[in-house]
Formats: sequence, C-alpha cells, structure tokens
Amino acid sequence: MYDCYSRMESKTALVLSAGGMFGAYQAGAWEELSGCFRPDMVIGTSVGALNAWAIAGGCSPADLIHRWMDPSAAAFLQLRVPILPWRACFDHGSFLHHIQELFAVFRPQLPCGVVMIDLLRRRPRLMQSPDIRWEHLAAACAIPLGLPPVRVDGRLYVDGGLLNVAPLWAAREMGAERAVVVNALPRLQSPLVRAVVGVMRSISPLTPEPRDLEVVTITPSVPLGTLWESVRWTRDAVLRSIDRGAADARRALSEIQAGRDPAQPVLQ
Repeated sequence: MYDCYSRMESKTALVLSAGGMFGAYQAGAWEELSGCFRPDMVIGTSVGALNAWAIAGGCSPADLIHRWMDPSAAAFLQLRVPILPWRACFDHGSFLHHIQELFAVFRPQLPCGVVMIDLLRRRPRLMQSPDIRWEHLAAACAIPLGLPPVRVDGRLYVDGGLLNVAPLWAAREMGAERAVVVNALPRLQSPLVRAVVGVMRSISPLTPEPRDLEVVTITPSVPLGTLWESVRWTRDAVLRSIDRGAADARRALSEIQAGRDPAQPVLQ
C-alpha cells in the first residue's frame, strides 16, 4: 500500500490526453493514483476532457471504470454502417447523447480545464470551469473526418488532441507548478493519421510546452491496441486498457517511492 502524499503549497494538475477508446487506460491509472494523489485541478483534451470532467466532478475511480466497462460507452464513438466517404464516420447523434449525459451527471468540485482547437485560427483554446458547457466537451472530442466541428459562440472547434495530445501548457496557464500526465496515446498508430496531424501542426502556431513545470508521465509500457480498437468499444479491449493503466501507474509510483524517478517531488 502506498502512503498518501500530502499537498504542498504549489498546485499540481492531473493532465489527461487524447486517445479515443484508450481513454479507459486513464481510468485504470486514476484508480491507482487516487489512493496517494489529490490533484488541485484536472485538465483534459479529447477523451481526456470527458474523464477530466468526471474526475473533477467527484466521480470515484470505481464509478469511472464502471462507466468505461458499460456497453453504453460505445455511444461515444459509434461507427456509422456503412461507412461512406462523404459523411462523418461516427454517429453524431449518439456522440452528442453521450456527451450531454456525462455533462449532466457531474459538476466540478475541483477546477477543470478542457482544451479544444479553433479550426479556422488553428489555435488551441482552454475553457475552464465554471464556464464549461456540454458544447465545449463535444468540441474537445470532435475528431476531424470522424465527427463534424462543433460551433461554439459563432466559431468552429475540433479535437484538442490534434495539436497537443497532452496539453501541459494548459496546466501552467491554470496556475499549476507540477503535473501528473496520463498519456494514453504517445504515438498515433496509423501512418495516415500521423501525416494528417503532422500537416495540421506544421501550419498552426506553435504552443510551447512549459519548461518550468515538474512532470511525472504515465504512459503505456506496451501498445494498447490497433487503430480500430482505439475507436471501437469492446469489453475485452477496454478491460485490457484499464488493467494496463493500473499496472503502469503502480510501476510509476513504485519507482517514485524507490527514489529512481527524478520528478519524485511531483507526487509529494
């Protein structure tokens, strides 16, 4: 059993990455982290924004895992059948229903940040509670080609993970001096997707990562699955992601306790 780490005066953020259905990995990692880590704020983009909303809203680790294990989680990315080249790949109605249901259940008890991208300006935008609406959660997850952009206050927004898969800059902007990052998508599986994202990043203004932020990163020690598994819910794949997230978080905590991790102060 790990000893609980006490808060220090400086603020620590939990930052959750993009990852589609691999967001279940974050639920497994949070189950382990929650026993010894109390974030001062939770920040996410793409599916990480949904997990961040739930965690900031007081969702217990067990309840978050239950939500991912429930077949209703498939509504997040429900493939249209047949897939046609002139329309979005995922069912928009099912997606919005999932987002609105999640938004209605939770209200942040901790500061929450959601990152999305202004499509025309190609710039990331951070929304913070209490100003977050369900439209912001939807925009943060609006994968180009998979889902249509979301119009918020007259502007179009898309998935925040396109420019920063794990937006550390947002943690610094919200006042954090330290961060624990759970990055479920350290590498894009598809060469085509990597090329599209690369083009997007090359034509967008650079958002530099903060150099003065102390960071612990938890990331998959083995690939979580295929591109297909990242967008399609199956109980076995979700369970594997949860178990891997828990195992990788335990390993990170063990290394910190053993003094092998130079970022040890982050979780103290």
